[in-house]
Amino acid sequence: MKKRPYSFLTAAFLIGSLVACTARFQPAGPSLMAPLLTKHTIVQTDGTELPYIAWLPDARPRAAIIALHGFNDYSGAFVKPGAYWAARGIATYAYDQRGFGGGPHKKIWAGHETMVDDLITTSQLIRSLHPDTPIFVLGESMGGAVAMIADAGRRLHVEGLILAAPALRGRKYIGTIPSLMLDIAFRLVPGWRLTGRSLRIQASDNIPMLRRLNADPMVIKGTRIDTLKGLVDTMDVAIAAAAQLNTRTFTLYGGHDELVPRCPILDAILAMPRDRSHRSAVYPAGWHMLLRDLKAQIVMDDILGWISDPTAPLPSGAGQASEMARHVDRSTCSPPNR
Repeated sequence: MKKRPYSFLTAAFLIGSLVACTARFQPAGPSLMAPLLTKHTIVQTDGTELPYIAWLPDARPRAAIIALHGFNDYSGAFVKPGAYWAARGIATYAYDQRGFGGGPHKKIWAGHETMVDDLITTSQLIRSLHPDTPIFVLGESMGGAVAMIADAGRRLHVEGLILAAPALRGRKYIGTIPSLMLDIAFRLVPGWRLTGRSLRIQASDNIPMLRRLNADPMVIKGTRIDTLKGLVDTMDVAIAAAAQLNTRTFTLYGGHDELVPRCPILDAILAMPRDRSHRSAVYPAGWHMLLRDLKAQIVMDDILGWISDPTAPLPSGAGQASEMARHVDRSTCSPPNR
C-alpha cells in the first residue's frame, strides 16, 4: 500500500512526458459556411471566430488597413496607430490570429497556410464592406511574413503591403546548429515552453509600454517548441516569397532592431521584383516595435504619406534600405555551418 504514492507520481510523470512529446497544431477545418463579419468577430469559413478591433473615421474612409500583429502579440498592438489613422480618415481593422490573443486555442500554432487563408478571407470581407476604398495590409513582424506569403500566392488582392520589421529570421540566418537543435527539440519535447528572458532582447525604447505588455494577460509569455518551429517554417517561406511579391510594398525597419537582423531585411528587399512599386525606409532611432516606439508618430505619418502617394518623398525623409546596405558586412549575413 505504501508504494501507491510512488506509482501515482510515476504515472503522472509519464503522462506529463507524453504530453510534452506530443506536437499540437490547429489548422483550419473544412469549409462549412460563408465567411461573416460581425460586430466583434471575423467568422472564417470553418466557423472559427477571430476577435477584431476596428478604428473608424467619422466620415467615409479614404483607405482601409487590415493589421496583422506579431508573434505572441494580439490586435491590441494597433490601439495607438489605429486611433491616430482614424482621426486622419483611415479605417483600421486588426484581428487576433489563431493561437494568439483572444483567438481560439491560444498558444497552439495554426500553420502559415491557415493564417494566410484567414487573411485572404478577411481581406475579401473588408473589400465587400468598403468596395470603392483602397485596401492595404499592414503586417508587423510575424504578420509581415504572413502577408508576404499571401501576396506571393497571388490570392491577396489589395492595393499595397506595409511590412513593419517583417519576421524573416529563418534557418538561413540562424545557422545549421540552432536549426538542428530546434528540429530535435520539436521531435522530442514539442510541448516545452521557452520564455526567451535569458536572451535579454529589447524590442522597443518605450519602456512603460514594454512593462504593460509584460503584465498583459493577452500577450503570450511562454512559447511551445512546436509553435516556435512553426514560426521558423513561416519565416523560411516568407523569405522565398520576397521574389514573388505582386503588390507594391513599403518595408520599414528600425536601426536598433534586436529581433530581426539587418541582413534578412536587406536580402528580402533586394530579392523583390526590380520596379518602383517596392519601397523601403530605415529609421536609425527605431526598434522592432516601430509603431509603439517613443517616436512612433514619425513612422505612422510615413505610412499615411505612402498610402496617399507611394512615389512622393516620405514626410520623415527616412533613407532607403539601399543606403543602409553600404554599411552592412555581407559576410555576416549567413552564419557559418558549424
